[in-house]
Amino acid sequence: MNNKYVVGIGEALWDVFPEGKKLGGAPANFAYHVLQFGLKGMAVSAVGCDKLGEEILGALQDKQLNLHIQQVGYPTGTVQVSLDDKGVPQYCITENVAWDNIDFTDDLAAIARDCSAVCFGSLAQRSAVSRGTIERFLDMMPSEGTYRIFDINLRQQFYTKEVIERSLRRCNVFKINDEELEIVSGMFDLDGDVESRCKVLMDRYGVDILILTCGTDGSYIFTSAGERSFLPTPKVEVADTVGAGDSFTAAFIAGLLQGKSIADAHRQAVDLSAYVCSCEGAMPSHDGFRK
Repeated sequence: MNNKYVVGIGEALWDVFPEGKKLGGAPANFAYHVLQFGLKGMAVSAVGCDKLGEEILGALQDKQLNLHIQQVGYPTGTVQVSLDDKGVPQYCITENVAWDNIDFTDDLAAIARDCSAVCFGSLAQRSAVSRGTIERFLDMMPSEGTYRIFDINLRQQFYTKEVIERSLRRCNVFKINDEELEIVSGMFDLDGDVESRCKVLMDRYGVDILILTCGTDGSYIFTSAGERSFLPTPKVEVADTVGAGDSFTAAFIAGLLQGKSIADAHRQAVDLSAYVCSCEGAMPSHDGFRK
């Protein structure tokens, strides 16, 4: 199992701040962190045939990631980040860009058949092309013994009830945060306490594991077998929180793939996420992290 691919599929982009740009995209963050646990992490996306695309490829190659990143006839994705008068960031995610146009190829089909886990979100499914590719990838994975993680990652207006529902039907691990749970509860007419709403989603869509993160208020893991794990969020000096959620998902799945229990994989996820928050950037080296 450990020599099979562990894939992050979806957006690859630059976050463009007034002071400069930073590499962004949850799939590459996820793939990078599973790689640091000795697994075969791979980022799957698309960039343009432009300077920004070449820079993304170079930056990810420097991280020694396995890559399946197509170069297509659309511009490389960017997110314009600006600050309002109160210093609150405002985001504008450029549309009709390269990662909206990930093609499903024979090579990608072969990766899907040799994949032990894949993490995908809602943002890269805003376009029909990439949504179709993600769904075909999921459908071609081995049906037994693999993890299909839907890390919902709601962004701006780029999600619909239909896309969320289609993703829930294809995943067996669902990750959501407390703010997203409120949005989804409204869309799907869920009521009751947090745990009961999570269990309704699991039962309704056949999800085996649900991960709920609540920022500084801790995190939960629920399983269809009735396991429940809660851990508080460690207190650390925060450098930034970019990529912390992606590292949490990666550490948890890496733990399961390497034979850890739910509780031990959860502890690993919480600890790595806190470590990433104490570092600058979404992809710090694990050299300072005790596994």
